[in-house]
Amino acid sequence: MHKEEHEVAVLGAPQGSGPVMSTVVNIRSDTVVPDHIVWSLFNTIFFNPCCLGFVAFAYSVKARDRKMVGDVIGAQSYASTAKCLNIWAVVLGIIMLIVAITIITLFFIVVVPAILQKFRM
Repeated sequence: MHKEEHEVAVLGAPQGSGPVMSTVVNIRSDTVVPDHIVWSLFNTIFFNPCCLGFVAFAYSVKARDRKMVGDVIGAQSYASTAKCLNIWAVVLGIIMLIVAITIITLFFIVVVPAILQKFRM
């Protein structure tokens, strides 16, 4: 069996007596403004009644631009408008989806049997 020996150097006290410098990074928590861009993109693609999803997407992009510039108040204003438009887009989209399903169901329950009965005569 081979034994290895390691020497550990003792460094001792620092050679220079200069001041120790440190860097501190302050991240302000008040600059965190949600821009709702993913929600707006989803509404633009799937729920876009009266182009509300597209307009919400435009306001989300404006909110992100204001946030990048450092204008927190402007970013909050645009983000609030985008959020409101997104809520309305989702509500109107769901209402339109329910109405469309109801109309299609009624068409197949009422109209199609009436047409088939007329052709049987």
